[in-house]
Amino acid sequence: MGEALAELPALVRAHLGLSVAAVAIAVVAGLPLALWAVRARRLRGPLLAAIGLVQTIPALALLALFYPLLLALGRVTALPIPALGFWPALIALALYALLPIVRNGVAAIEGVDRGAIEAADAVGMTRAQRLRLVELPLGAPVILAGIRTATIWTIGAATLATTVGQPCLGNLIFSGLQTENWVRVLVGCAAAAVLALGADLLLGAIEAGIAQRSRWRLWGGSGLLAVGLIFALLPGPSRPAVVVGAKNFSEQYILASVIRQKLEEAEFHTDQRDDLGSAVAYRALAAGEIDVYVDYTGTLWANVLGRRDNPPPARMRAMLAAALAQRDGVHLFGPLGFENAYALAMRRDRAAALGIRTLDDLAHAAPHLRLASDLEFLSRPEWRAVAAAYGLRFADQRSYSPTFMYRAIVDGSADVLSAFSSDGRIAALDLVTLADPRGALPNYDAVLLLSPKAARDPKLVAALRPLVGSIPIDRMRAANLLVDRDRDKKSPAEAARWLVGR
Repeated sequence: MGEALAELPALVRAHLGLSVAAVAIAVVAGLPLALWAVRARRLRGPLLAAIGLVQTIPALALLALFYPLLLALGRVTALPIPALGFWPALIALALYALLPIVRNGVAAIEGVDRGAIEAADAVGMTRAQRLRLVELPLGAPVILAGIRTATIWTIGAATLATTVGQPCLGNLIFSGLQTENWVRVLVGCAAAAVLALGADLLLGAIEAGIAQRSRWRLWGGSGLLAVGLIFALLPGPSRPAVVVGAKNFSEQYILASVIRQKLEEAEFHTDQRDDLGSAVAYRALAAGEIDVYVDYTGTLWANVLGRRDNPPPARMRAMLAAALAQRDGVHLFGPLGFENAYALAMRRDRAAALGIRTLDDLAHAAPHLRLASDLEFLSRPEWRAVAAAYGLRFADQRSYSPTFMYRAIVDGSADVLSAFSSDGRIAALDLVTLADPRGALPNYDAVLLLSPKAARDPKLVAALRPLVGSIPIDRMRAANLLVDRDRDKKSPAEAARWLVGR
């Protein structure tokens, strides 16, 4: 609870700032579009259909789409366009907020009493005067109702911005789900709900103040809303930070905390971007939007370089280091000392009952078994390689977050899972990993990667050097289990301190 509450003020400010900016852009763009739709009746249908189409795209997918779009735009224009964090989240959320604002804007203008319109025309008002003095004031309650709806949607959807590297209350929710720390999940959900309900209450007071001509409601709601906006716009730390990246599972949270602790010992100010996908994390590092994170040689080999061969570990690292430096300026700093390989695993009693010890054995039984994978595995080249090598065809294949993937095999929802070899739950749940006699899966040494800028900082390099080769597999498994076990659960920061012996 303590750690979640300590993170809360900064995350609330970031979440609120992002939501306010997105809604403001949607209002500034949406109201003129609504007025245009009222005047240009032939184009109203296509306009509302196009805006409505945005709503059919899941918010998470919409957020993810803007990262590669901004990255490509930056490359084409040679401009320093940030592709990670605030900007992709802002654009996606602003688009998501448009629909209720435009629809309510159209309904508000068209719903104004015809008598009032005729009276305005009779006294000689121009179209602009009629809009400013009659249509907008009379339609304001309906317009504000649309803004209220957009605000609630945006505050809720903004929790997903953590997946593109934008700090928000989703940091608590996503990390809590992955580590089964339900306190973090509840704190994040409760804070987002309070923000949404508070914003709705204040906008409702302003709406009622306009409709009922009540000054105290109007000014009271406006004043409290202004206080919230000031809080959202308060500047964060002014010191430049070394940004540490992390993917979306416990080991990555722990290692990011280890890196931050080492850097802070060397008097660096640090920040963290959690829950990044593999492709997003690497591209962000190459673009300099994060400075350091831990990746795995097999992931880099297959996903980044597109290689399908499987050289020995030391040769793979050397070839990766040369290729990544030449292509992207990324510095492979060194291995941490353990491997976290993909492996297919089963409950030991189930595997023994079916006589399954290798992936060759699994191939014969697979048509009658169910596979649970993490969110990435089934779309990765490693899965395509192992499925092709052994002819694996399962009766059912489902993707889960890593936490719930292990739950699926415990409760019998799945028979086989795509495990991680450094995961302490393999031993704790009495799972057995199946041998890969054909060598379809590559080596997955955990390695430190530095951005081009970070690699040129001798103080930063010196601070991280003690981590190279310092973490054996047994200790990493134990640290992972500290976070993932059901009882006496530790936070990633606590597990990180235990991992490095402090």
